[in-house]
Amino acid sequence: MTETLTPAESLARARAPAFANESEAYARARQALLAEEIELRRHLTRVVDQRRALPDGPVIDKPYRFIDANGEDRGLSDLFGDHDTLVAYFWMYGPQRERPCPMCTNWLGAVNGNAADIKQRVALKILGRSPVARQIAFAQERGWRDLDFVQTVGDDYGSDLGVLPGDGSEYPALTVYRRDGDTVRLFWASEMRMEMADPGQDPRDAPDIASLWSILDLTPHGRGTDWYPKLRYD
Repeated sequence: MTETLTPAESLARARAPAFANESEAYARARQALLAEEIELRRHLTRVVDQRRALPDGPVIDKPYRFIDANGEDRGLSDLFGDHDTLVAYFWMYGPQRERPCPMCTNWLGAVNGNAADIKQRVALKILGRSPVARQIAFAQERGWRDLDFVQTVGDDYGSDLGVLPGDGSEYPALTVYRRDGDTVRLFWASEMRMEMADPGQDPRDAPDIASLWSILDLTPHGRGTDWYPKLRYD
């Protein structure tokens, strides 16, 4: 039986402003926005439920190989450790890059802050084409302590994900796998592509899991249309 929810507009009427002296126009607009935020929260919850209810994904039976931080050769199933779920992020730090992608770097910096908690429930691995020692050296430079870096052996993994178009460039990929015994299946992968972007926007996921953009979206000027993070600010 589906629970009947109180209309968002009714819940928004319980708004209690933190500061006095707001104008009537601001109060009306903020209450209307709060109702939309409640509806958005509910929509996001429905999306989460729909994602969790996905049928079994395809079996990953190709023998991809990886090298972990100890220099050990590993298969995809080995990256799960004691968990049955693996969150894998393929970042743009191939051997042809002098420095990694600033966007990937920004995202990983935020994930590092939550990695110790995330790894209580799922395995979390950062995959890159550069030697694992090179990835770890950059992590140490940034002060990242809780991310586990892994090197992809060859380009089969990245090519099959569709993030190595063959022109020397590379793209990031966030992928979630499930393991049942010796069987590894795809659970979910980000599939937002450039052709799916709305006018004036990047093809971002929904919800946007990058805290940088989520915080900027709360501000008067938003995320802008032509600003991106850098590795250094002089």
